[in-house]
Amino acid sequence: MNKTKELLLSLALILGAAAPVHAVSWSPAVAEHEEKIAKGIKSAGDIICLFQSGTSDIREKVHAGDIIVVYREDEDQQAQPVGKIKVLSYVGADYLKAEVIEGELIADDIAKKENAASLVLSSDDRCKEESH
Repeated sequence: MNKTKELLLSLALILGAAAPVHAVSWSPAVAEHEEKIAKGIKSAGDIICLFQSGTSDIREKVHAGDIIVVYREDEDQQAQPVGKIKVLSYVGADYLKAEVIEGELIADDIAKKENAASLVLSSDDRCKEESH
């Protein structure tokens, strides 16, 4: 009976050793996300803060819920669309809080609706205040 147990144990070890082994590595998506954060890149679902003049023309044209195109200047100083945001709220007198719904945005991109424009900031700290 001892030989039978040894044979079964050996067989179990052999079969167990033959099981496939899968290497585990970090997802490239995680590394890509961390790189975007380090570079200040905001993408769909991220909350951003925009500086605006606080003048009545902005408040007359830009409202919570508005979808606004965001532009970036290319090498020829031409404004190229790079994404879209949804305005969430005004924060204080000079800031807008928005959600990126399309594209990838960086600091100094410009959100424009008609002749009203707001500047994308690199940090959303200003928009952590209570909305007004």
